[in-house]
Amino acid sequence: MNYILFDGPCRNNLLPFTFTRPVADIRIGILTIREKWEKHLGSTTTTLTEDYLSDVYPMVELDSNIMINASFLPNKRLVDMIKNLESNQAIFHDEDVIAFYTSNTQEEVDFESYQAIEYDEAIIKIEHTWDIFANNGAAMQADFELLTENRVSQSISESNNVLGAHNVFIEEGAVLEFTTLNATTGPIYIGKQAQIMEGSIIRGPFALCEGATVKMGAKIYGPTTIGPHSKVGGEVSNSVIFGYSNKGHDGFLGNSVIGEWCNLGADTNTSNLKNNYAEVRLWNYQTESFAKTGLQFCGLMMGDHSKCGINTMFNTGTVVGVSANVFGSGFPRNFVPSFSWGGHSGMTTYLTKKAFEVAEVVMKRRNVEFSESDKSILEHVFEITKQWRKD
Repeated sequence: MNYILFDGPCRNNLLPFTFTRPVADIRIGILTIREKWEKHLGSTTTTLTEDYLSDVYPMVELDSNIMINASFLPNKRLVDMIKNLESNQAIFHDEDVIAFYTSNTQEEVDFESYQAIEYDEAIIKIEHTWDIFANNGAAMQADFELLTENRVSQSISESNNVLGAHNVFIEEGAVLEFTTLNATTGPIYIGKQAQIMEGSIIRGPFALCEGATVKMGAKIYGPTTIGPHSKVGGEVSNSVIFGYSNKGHDGFLGNSVIGEWCNLGADTNTSNLKNNYAEVRLWNYQTESFAKTGLQFCGLMMGDHSKCGINTMFNTGTVVGVSANVFGSGFPRNFVPSFSWGGHSGMTTYLTKKAFEVAEVVMKRRNVEFSESDKSILEHVFEITKQWRKD
């Protein structure tokens, strides 16, 4: 069967992260949503997403296809139901469609003519940006079980202080010495070629993905995910950092999501709790207003390729778009538009020529090409986010 992951109606609620990727390529737990589905299905997937992303994330349609809403995370029962879908059948959870069967001869999909199959058990749905860190613990537990089933961890060096060793899994090539790991509060997963430097204290649930690094003396509270080839130091709590991003120095990051190719300058701090303990509001791109989250703790949402200078202070519930460069004293606005340059004292447009020069240098350091497709996506993001920039 051919499986296609589609963005669904939640895509715009997941900006700025979906400016540069489909919903399926958001990381939560250990794996991206796509990686979870592919491991469960035992099959590759393609993507139905925005046209400007389709060169990098194409859709392959065959005679028979099953479309899957990427906002939903897989589990065994749901996957079994999807594998058994037949023509003119669809799976729903309340009013939301999770998956449906289609063929390339269908001119349109009319769910009124479909046999509706109800999925009536608990399921994780990523509907808002804050759902990424709020559901990270449950997603990590599921990924940990999926990745470690019937496998044996690499041995843990005796120099480490470990609680709950049965709940720690270390992949081949990972290095950790003189660290403290507490996996009694949740699993700890250390990916291939990852490194935890001396003096680090980590409390699960925690995932350090392939090639990522925890710097010396870091303090990390779960549920936290450090994506592939990212580097983290200082204090981190209940946050998800996508691939190739750096928070290499002291400073606090809490209840936050950081995209790819980001850099947080030394002593950057995020507030994750308002002084009056009130509910946090976050910028919503769809409504163009600050929306209620229902959360008391919520920190920073930062899109791909954004950076901030040393000693940057982010207020509770701040959203930073794609390719922004934030610096200077004082708190920047709670919403920093994509391709903005500046901080508390004012912002101007960060022109694509300059932003691309930086992106090319940053990616080359990790032996990754800044491709024409990357440029095309970012140029499109620059154009569609003009409305929020004020020079």
